[in-house]
Amino acid sequence: MGTLGFWRLAQADPDWIAAVDPDGTPHRAGDLLARADRLVHALRVLGMETGDGLCGLVPNGSDGLVLYLAALQAGWYYTPVNWHLTGPEIGHIVADSEARAFFVHERFAAEGTRGAAASGIDPSRVFALGDVPGARPVADLVAGHPATAPAGRTAGATMHYTSGTTGRPKGVRRPLSGLDPDDAAELMTFLLAMFGMTPAGGNVHLVTSPGYHTAVTQFGGSALHMGHTLVFMDHWDAEEMLRLCERHRVTSSHMVPTHFKRLLALPEEVRGAYDLTSLRWMIHAAAPCPVPVKRAMLDWWGDCVYEYYAATEGGGTVATPEDWKKHPGTVGRPWPISELLIVDDELRPVPPGTPGTVYMKMAGATFEYKGDRAKTEAGRLDDFFTVGDIGYLDGDGFLFLCDRKADVIISGGANIYPAEIENELMVHPKVADVAVFGVPDEEWGEQIKAVVEPAAGVEPSPELAAELVESLRGRLSTMKWPRSVDFVAEMPREPNGKLLKRRLRDPYWEGHDRAI
Repeated sequence: MGTLGFWRLAQADPDWIAAVDPDGTPHRAGDLLARADRLVHALRVLGMETGDGLCGLVPNGSDGLVLYLAALQAGWYYTPVNWHLTGPEIGHIVADSEARAFFVHERFAAEGTRGAAASGIDPSRVFALGDVPGARPVADLVAGHPATAPAGRTAGATMHYTSGTTGRPKGVRRPLSGLDPDDAAELMTFLLAMFGMTPAGGNVHLVTSPGYHTAVTQFGGSALHMGHTLVFMDHWDAEEMLRLCERHRVTSSHMVPTHFKRLLALPEEVRGAYDLTSLRWMIHAAAPCPVPVKRAMLDWWGDCVYEYYAATEGGGTVATPEDWKKHPGTVGRPWPISELLIVDDELRPVPPGTPGTVYMKMAGATFEYKGDRAKTEAGRLDDFFTVGDIGYLDGDGFLFLCDRKADVIISGGANIYPAEIENELMVHPKVADVAVFGVPDEEWGEQIKAVVEPAAGVEPSPELAAELVESLRGRLSTMKWPRSVDFVAEMPREPNGKLLKRRLRDPYWEGHDRAI
């Protein structure tokens, strides 16, 4: 221990460009360190103690990075909030996380203000990055506080929110380690070391996706702690990504298969116009990648496309380009510190080649779903846990995914939970029953389909479909809105009331390979 970790690196080389904002503004490591230090001093004066939490509703860039760097050296939990959520959804996370400070960027002022009100947080603890009516400017908060290392530094953690089939997001909370922040950060870098990444100078990590995703924070944070420069994208655009890769000599990134599909859709002359020879570790996950898409990316970019499978809860697999070429479609073999277990419905291990529920564990990693002991225990098998995926191991120990027990929709790499949408549509007076599930989408992998049984005396129509979708405005983020609505005379249910969702869903998937 002793050579990695942002705070250590920033003191050793304050002029290192640690981050580049989406507008191109570079940030010296020393300046980011000073901002994080001031923030810790300021929040401690407000009474924040080890184990407390803060939330940030902030876009990709240095503002969110400072919140992360402050929390992770002060022993706090940092929760980056999904900026696509509505006020009530944001309020649930702020309240559930027991945040003692909430930072809102002016871009999300409207829903952030609604969220703060819904959460019940003391208004004096809501801080503005830019112009947020009623919130205290961060500049005022930190004014007069020193840019010196805070006393009693101890490692904090991120607490990301991940939804379950019940629809309400749950915070994945790990015990704090009590380690020195830089030592804890150095341990984090094992994640990138598994892909062969090195802390050598000159490496650049492109942040292509929203920072509220667990993997985006983990990969970006780990790259930063290795001394890599983070280049932030504000929103993803295929050609813009290629331009940034060439301009900044990007060496690594974290992507989802939807990115690949859009890159491959670019005209040949555009794809060939950029110098991508710097790429070394282009890592993807979060959704199944069709074999032809992955093969096309390897043909274009060469052997720098890595894949993994993991969960916010911990543990996972990795597939090198060489692994994948020998086992097309695999998501890899377990990490050195992770184990897999595939079991049948009676929780008995199954032989290679036989699909079953995928359980994982990671050495030394414990977690709980905050405030939901039952949910935490429900996914456990001894010291293994599952998120409900179905898969099998081949004879060489490579994992292949088949399906998902819970009916989670994966659209563009984002998990969308049908129960949450069903619950909102169900309250509409013209709806007798509803089922929501994913149907094939060439670009996004899956899109959201709602099948509705109209209330008695209500005639199905395109106008009714539009009315039902519009009824979600302000209650669910638009990314959760059904893209299409079909109608049935009667919903298929068993006598005990269990919805036979597969009977509804299967016709849409005829002729398609449904990986997840």
